[in-house]
Amino acid sequence: MQNIPEKRRESGRASRDGEGRAAADSEGDAQGKQADAERETLMMELTRLVQKRVRESSWWERRGVDCTILTAAFISLPAGFLLLGSSQPVCVLLGLLIMGVAHAVITVKGTHLSSHGALSESPAWADFWAVFFIEVCGSFSARAGVQGHIKMHHAHTNVIGLGDSSTWKMPFLPRSVYLFIAPLAVPIITPIVAVGQLKGQSPLQVARTVACVCLGIFSQYYLLRCVSGLSCSSALLVMLLCRAMFSLPYIHVNIFQHIGLPMFSATGRPKRIYQMTHGVLNLPRNPLLDWTFGHSLISCHVEHHLFPFLSDNMCLKVKPIVSQYLKEKKLPYQEDGYVSRLRLFFRRYQELMVFAPPITDLVGVQ
Repeated sequence: MQNIPEKRRESGRASRDGEGRAAADSEGDAQGKQADAERETLMMELTRLVQKRVRESSWWERRGVDCTILTAAFISLPAGFLLLGSSQPVCVLLGLLIMGVAHAVITVKGTHLSSHGALSESPAWADFWAVFFIEVCGSFSARAGVQGHIKMHHAHTNVIGLGDSSTWKMPFLPRSVYLFIAPLAVPIITPIVAVGQLKGQSPLQVARTVACVCLGIFSQYYLLRCVSGLSCSSALLVMLLCRAMFSLPYIHVNIFQHIGLPMFSATGRPKRIYQMTHGVLNLPRNPLLDWTFGHSLISCHVEHHLFPFLSDNMCLKVKPIVSQYLKEKKLPYQEDGYVSRLRLFFRRYQELMVFAPPITDLVGVQ
């Protein structure tokens, strides 16, 4: 009987300990929810600032500038075909340069903007431009391109196995071959990969893609034969040279801006604003690449991943707002030079490109 009070005291202590743990768990849950709400508020606040700037912008700023650049690329093509038919080596080289630049503008800038529906507010026209730029001009499947870029890369940026730019990795190649030689084969590889992406698509989609890809390739070949007056072998060589002219920076840009930055697991990713600010990097302004690839792929890649619906020109216009906001909120705004990234990848090729980058735990974020 003398042990009963002692047992009661122990029971009371256990009850109080349990209540304390429950209170601590409840407080932890509340803090977690508060942190999540704060992160959502950050993204919502930044979105309001950006949307305000977009609403204040004219159609010319929202879409007109980029549509004009694409139009200029098409307008320059006749001069390129005519110069390629010249007997003067200087004219031929100038024709190659015009054709190569125009091809890069159309197939990189055009396909990228059209995949995001940034060329038109009309859904029907947006679908049309996606098929035209991606399939006819880019020799790839529009459906697979949108699926891989929008629904995987943008939705799962730097998430291992989903949106980690793994399609650009070829670990069996030496670093010099991968960085400086293999990209030259992109014009040949692209339509081959497109054929593989047709699996699982409807017969109508397959027929459309094959017809559009063949139309784009044959049109350029036909014009080189008839307008430029080139032989069969010369026309094929010119097509390869023009299409491969910007392949090296194209592959470089795709890997420089994500690989080597924090990586996440599918179950442990941070909130969107943290995911994009930690996993995306901007390259400095470059007049040539800005015009051919677009600001959203070069100096405004962070802005593009935060607001993928914006055109290249609008990404450039909201860049000061985004950079200032992120720095004020003590969030990373990552920037690095092209040559600096190239040196990094050449030096750490095995770690970054052969072996899967480690998943990064962002303390206080996840």
